[in-house]
Amino acid sequence: MSALFTPLRLRETTLRNRIAVSPMCQYSARDGLATAWHLVHLGSRAIGGAGLVIAEASAVRPEGRITPDDTGLWSDAQAEAWAPIARFVKEQGAVPAIQLAHAGRKASTEAPWHGGGPATEGARGWRPVGPSPLPFAEGHPVPRELSADEITAIVGAFRDAARRAEQAGFEVVEIHMAHGYLLHQFLSPLTNRRADEYGGTLENRMRLPLEVARAVREAFPVERPILARLSATDWVEGGWDLEQSIALARELREAGVDLVDCSSGGLVPHAKVPLAPGYQVPFAEAIRERAGVMTGAVGLITEPAQAEALVAEGKADLVLLARQMLRDPYWPLHAAQALGVEVRWPNQYLRARA
Repeated sequence: MSALFTPLRLRETTLRNRIAVSPMCQYSARDGLATAWHLVHLGSRAIGGAGLVIAEASAVRPEGRITPDDTGLWSDAQAEAWAPIARFVKEQGAVPAIQLAHAGRKASTEAPWHGGGPATEGARGWRPVGPSPLPFAEGHPVPRELSADEITAIVGAFRDAARRAEQAGFEVVEIHMAHGYLLHQFLSPLTNRRADEYGGTLENRMRLPLEVARAVREAFPVERPILARLSATDWVEGGWDLEQSIALARELREAGVDLVDCSSGGLVPHAKVPLAPGYQVPFAEAIRERAGVMTGAVGLITEPAQAEALVAEGKADLVLLARQMLRDPYWPLHAAQALGVEVRWPNQYLRARA
């Protein structure tokens, strides 16, 4: 028996295995609309045997895009563009999911292959917003501090995006609270210097992410699961850390979040991250044990035996792969062969199974 290829039940949704395609920005949208690239990119990984396929960070507001080329869910037209993609993923036996996001102060940049720097305001770019007027890095614009009314509107935008996700056929949504984007910016004392009810104490800094989680839970069908991606630590002294992440995870569980996807970093450019195979797995293990919520592990997980062990040993309930899935869209099928597990291959590919 393989732990990695045991089905995972989240509310009324069952994943055929514990392997998920991590959301990865493709910078290939037009006006926030998903394209044929997204169909092939996500569809091939569903054909490849993943249990859960999570579409990239999709902005709930136009100014919440990381780049002008990001996907969105702030309009019905965008939901319509996503619908055939979600349907195809489901037809291949995977569960279609989408990550809802707002980039905050890290918005309005160019794609990595164009340098990744700030987009020119007024041409392709815009002035970003954030909890406090603190730029991401030297040369980046100072974000405009959000007012209380604007924060309320952002909560509503996440709620509306969750409704559109259901309309598009997505069976799971993930709320992006990690990697230095808006909700993470509110969580960390390094980026949140507010003096109102959204800043200062841990309770106040958690307020917006929890408001978003409750709004998404209210909007998304009760039988469908919600995930939240956290950066468990900023990797900087005095920043967001594991203890605060455990406290947040407990509150997220009470708000109706079913699984916490445990990543790290991304808030500040100078953080020193100790990269190594499975370096973020201890976060998933600690949050799972101490917050009493299912977790996903992500980060330099590349080998079938490695993924099998972390699920079998109870360190996480789900394994999310990113770069390895870019290298090999059929990693789950190859992992099953390596672990001696019989899984169904697409009929069209059976000639290559032996």
